[in-house]
Amino acid sequence: MKKRYLTLFVLTNDASKTKQFKLQVNALKAVAAVSVALFIVFAFILVDYTRLKGNALELSRLQKETTAQKIELQGLFGKIKGVEAELAKLNVFDRKLRIIANIEKPKGEGRVDAVLGLGGDSSKDADEYFTTPKSKVGDLVKDMHSELNDIEGRAKEQEKSFAELHEQLMKQSSLLAATPSIWPVRGWLTSRFGQRTSPYTGLPQIHKGLDIANKVGTPVVASADGIVIKSAWENNLGKTVIIRHGYGVTTTYAHLSEIGVRVGQKVKRGQKIAAVGNTGRSTGPHLHYQVALNGVEVNPDKYILE
Repeated sequence: MKKRYLTLFVLTNDASKTKQFKLQVNALKAVAAVSVALFIVFAFILVDYTRLKGNALELSRLQKETTAQKIELQGLFGKIKGVEAELAKLNVFDRKLRIIANIEKPKGEGRVDAVLGLGGDSSKDADEYFTTPKSKVGDLVKDMHSELNDIEGRAKEQEKSFAELHEQLMKQSSLLAATPSIWPVRGWLTSRFGQRTSPYTGLPQIHKGLDIANKVGTPVVASADGIVIKSAWENNLGKTVIIRHGYGVTTTYAHLSEIGVRVGQKVKRGQKIAAVGNTGRSTGPHLHYQVALNGVEVNPDKYILE
């Protein structure tokens, strides 16, 4: 087969001189094919380089994001453990208060620390998250949410327990405030509660209170918090004050020389309400003091603590 050539003429500045080149057509085709192939290969390399560079940047971003997530997760685990520890302390405090106040915990309430499973290393838990296969990461996250829900439930239970404890303590506090636990006056105990010989008839009789002798004008104080329901003259008892303390308890102060409170007035334990006297049917200056429970006179000694 006859070889075909392509002749190229190159003109110089001197028009009389020309340069001539002969190029074989097949060689030109081969060069063109190689050039196209090289261009395609270069294009693929460029595309791959761009993709790999993008992947490298994305990987770097993900690594930074993963590190940030790990730090955040460690902090979250730490907070969870901190809340669990605080709830455990509150639970212990709750139990101590109930022991002191002699109030039982409602049945069905479990221990906060037992339910929450206190203990463990939050950093270790967070590391476990990042070393766990991706297929199990969802389970760990689910466990975290479950634990948080558990904490929320325990916190509500503890709040309910404290509310019930507060209510019971307030009732006990109110009951203690209503208990006539102090002496209404200082002096000499001349007659106790119970059977005695009447100083007027010489016959046996039931004495419904305590007689405490002292000079006229000696301050008489309320033996417990309450409201004055009587402040007047009472036949044999003379000038008399009666205080209602609640819970069915009342106290009576009789044979007074003067009264310093009025009906409806609130009084506090230890507050002066009157003065020792010799009014009514009396053999000498003294205070007749009575305590009644639901209308029945009882021994005041059972209530006095000092």
